[in-house]
Amino acid sequence: MKADIIGDIHGCFEEFSQLTKKLGYSWETGIPLHPEGRVLSFVGDLTDRGPQSLKVIETVAKLVQKKRGIYSPGNHCDKLYRYFRGNKVHVTHGLETTAAEYESLSSDEQTTIREKFMKLVDQAPLYHVLDEGRVIVAHAGIKESDIGKDSKKVKEFVLYGDITGNTLDDGRPERRDWAKHYKGEAWIVYGHTPVKEPRIIHHTINIDTGAVFGGKLTAFRYPEMETVSVPSSMPFDSSRFKEFE
Repeated sequence: MKADIIGDIHGCFEEFSQLTKKLGYSWETGIPLHPEGRVLSFVGDLTDRGPQSLKVIETVAKLVQKKRGIYSPGNHCDKLYRYFRGNKVHVTHGLETTAAEYESLSSDEQTTIREKFMKLVDQAPLYHVLDEGRVIVAHAGIKESDIGKDSKKVKEFVLYGDITGNTLDDGRPERRDWAKHYKGEAWIVYGHTPVKEPRIIHHTINIDTGAVFGGKLTAFRYPEMETVSVPSSMPFDSSRFKEFE
């Protein structure tokens, strides 16, 4: 299969539009479609912090419905899902921007977008196994031994990464560098941890290049094995990018 896997969008709809056009997609029908039938794949975290989270949801939901998009949920997607269910969640760490967009809608519009998003998440697998197992798309990554599995422990890793149990000063969980120790043959394409440039180590590639923090929005083209990016219009915040040794 031929796919363009897109990193964490976080409500940066304009960058998403620019990136897909750069990749050769046309928006004539209102959603990005490729003339050669390439499929868009998303590593999750469609929403929060950026200015147009609901527009991103609308577009991805339509793509998946038409079988021209593949979506894997991220931790922000999981939290928004719980918020829409009425669960008690802290409306912080970016959710407040999506909640404000949602609250500005009429009750009918709220129902429509809420149902679309919840259906999108309900129908999505925790991670995607593509091209007969050669490529795995998982939000924060996955251990080689967990590929093919679906448990509470695997879900925690896929959504949050290899967390230590400790907390950073800003309240985010501390994470181990799992990719450094990955030895598998399958390529793991993931995001979750913002990096200034796509990070390739062993058979893993992190394509969250911090669009919402003023970096870039990046796609990984498969099977070409190349990355394509567009610059962000958001203010640059260097403190949000992870530096690896």
